[in-house]
Amino acid sequence: MTKRVFRSIFLAALAVLLCALALTMGALHTYFTGVQLEQLELQTALTAHALENEGVGYFDGLDTAGCRVTWISADGTVLFDNRTNSSSMENHLAREEIQSALSGGSGTSIRYSDTLLERSIYAARRLEDGTVLRLSVSQKSVPQLVLDMAKPIALVLILAVALSALLADRLTRNIVEPINELNLDEPLSNRNYAEIQPLLRRLDSQQRQLRSQSQELKLKQREFNTVTRSLSEGLVLLNSGGTILSINPAAARLLSVTPNCLGADFAVANRNAAISALVEKALTGEKAEQSLALSGGEYLAAASPVKSDGTVSGVVLLLFDVTEQRKAEDLRREFTANVSHELKTPLHAISGYAELMKDGLVPPEDTRHFSEKIYAEAQRMVQLVEDTLRLSRLDEGAEDMQWSPVDIYEAAERAVQELTGPAELKDVTIRLEGEHCVIRGIAQLVSGILFNLVDNAVKYNKDGGLVIVRVEPEDAQAVLTVADTGIGIAPEHQARVFERFYRVDKSHSKEIGGTGLGLSIVKHAALILGAAVELDSTPGKGTIVTVRFPLPGSDAAEKE
Repeated sequence: MTKRVFRSIFLAALAVLLCALALTMGALHTYFTGVQLEQLELQTALTAHALENEGVGYFDGLDTAGCRVTWISADGTVLFDNRTNSSSMENHLAREEIQSALSGGSGTSIRYSDTLLERSIYAARRLEDGTVLRLSVSQKSVPQLVLDMAKPIALVLILAVALSALLADRLTRNIVEPINELNLDEPLSNRNYAEIQPLLRRLDSQQRQLRSQSQELKLKQREFNTVTRSLSEGLVLLNSGGTILSINPAAARLLSVTPNCLGADFAVANRNAAISALVEKALTGEKAEQSLALSGGEYLAAASPVKSDGTVSGVVLLLFDVTEQRKAEDLRREFTANVSHELKTPLHAISGYAELMKDGLVPPEDTRHFSEKIYAEAQRMVQLVEDTLRLSRLDEGAEDMQWSPVDIYEAAERAVQELTGPAELKDVTIRLEGEHCVIRGIAQLVSGILFNLVDNAVKYNKDGGLVIVRVEPEDAQAVLTVADTGIGIAPEHQARVFERFYRVDKSHSKEIGGTGLGLSIVKHAALILGAAVELDSTPGKGTIVTVRFPLPGSDAAEKE
């Protein structure tokens, strides 16, 4: 900008200078022409007066080196000329100044010479005898004057150019420096040029808009970063060239890349060939998905192209943790297989007994025995279906069940009363101890926990054994303890006894009629109630199961 302003000012000054020089030369030339013409007319008058008094002898010895003198008769014949032989000269009657002098007494004219480098000024006066005296002088033309004054003009031009350059530089600085020093952060604070105030007001308006948009973008960026940082799923944003635009900590951890890899090529930063292949496919415009093992878990990697005006402008890569989902699917498949297997056994038994009875192969005295077998297997199947439905209901969260105050001690009394009969058949004694503890819970679930724990303590006890059920408060908790003197559980089985259909001794479990779902029901019910289940067992000595319920007012109860 500085060079352009300097060049403009310099050329303008130079142009003005040249125009002024040309106009001045023209004006001076015109002025001096008028002066010279007046002087020539005066000389002509004086010479005419002398010629009339002295005659042609006046010209003898007269110095006329700077002036041409011509004496012309009334018919145009040249009578005398101080520079040319008059007899050889043409008739001058048609000359403009001669005609003016003959008709008006005097006349002037200016004519260019053939060379076009000088011109002649003529002044004529009529004498008393009718003849005409004409004087003429030569005058240089403007081009000739310029050529003659080339050196002075060149010197003036050099000085003028230097002065123009100096002034142009000073003016350029005076114009540009205030513009360069404008405070663009606060445009309206500048008062140097009133002419640019509309521009400054426009800049101020645009800056306010930009600041507002920048703040909005920063806010959205912070929100985006907050959301993506808190995601357990991995998220990577790429541009059309495969460059990383954004990556959240989960993705950085799963892909084993540093979080400061923004701007790097994804194919270089990422070392997982399968994911790189998904991204390459997405860059071609196709969505790609694949299950992969990452960081000890199973993840679903999904790469989706982002299209703008029909072209791929980027890729969104998501990494979903499907480990629990896969485990849940495996558990459902295992559960279905176990249910089918468990139902198949009593159904085969029922079918076998019924077939024998249908074919008349059962003696009449054994009919009752076979009927009891069919009934027992049917009851076992009914119990299995009921436990399965109950467990499925617990898996759904038991949302349709009502929460209310529940006295665990009273629920324990009902469970003990219900199981006293089966316990007497095995000569097992059930003893209830402790005190009343009221929690906020679901009565059906509390009863289910107590029934299954006491039922297992009776079933897996020894003949003549003891079951102690104790309820007592302890550190803002209602603690339920069911202890037996039964067969116990080996350490390698203790971590799995709460799994569905898991049995420590399958043959013994079938003999006592267990479905393998009792402790699983206890675990799920305790989770819904916010309770913790603990197991302590010694093979051959017995098992102690402890369930800790949060009492009303405790932190755990408030969370519920």
